[in-house]
Amino acid sequence: MKVILKADIKGVGKKDELINASDGYARNFLFPKNLAVEANTENMNKLKAQKDANQFKKDTEKEEAKKLAEKLKKIMVTIKVKTGENGKIFGGVSAKEIAENLETQHNIKIDKKKIELKETIKTLGTQMVNVKLFDGVIGTIKVNVIG
Repeated sequence: MKVILKADIKGVGKKDELINASDGYARNFLFPKNLAVEANTENMNKLKAQKDANQFKKDTEKEEAKKLAEKLKKIMVTIKVKTGENGKIFGGVSAKEIAENLETQHNIKIDKKKIELKETIKTLGTQMVNVKLFDGVIGTIKVNVIG
């Protein structure tokens, strides 16, 4: 019997997947626990419509991420830090500080986890920092650290 899974089931399949299950397993376990529905034309059409809607949503999010990446190329974030006598920075500039300054200076809100820093910025000057906006869409911003 062909069924459409409503939830991830370990060893069986993932949500919204079409599988071939034995009649007894489907009737006695999957259907009573509301883990699957029978793969008739009505349910198949619902599944297709849901997949199309999810794909459309992903496409629009990706387009928005590309527009934001273009906008970020032109932006420079300036961060003031305390420095010692010979230009050394006390501590460093973290992704959190970059995200906060980006929001206050340019009104663009980006999660600090999306800012890719291998380690905190510990030198004065301008550096390019990558920002992962969406799957396959990476933007770059200029971060200017001044004393």
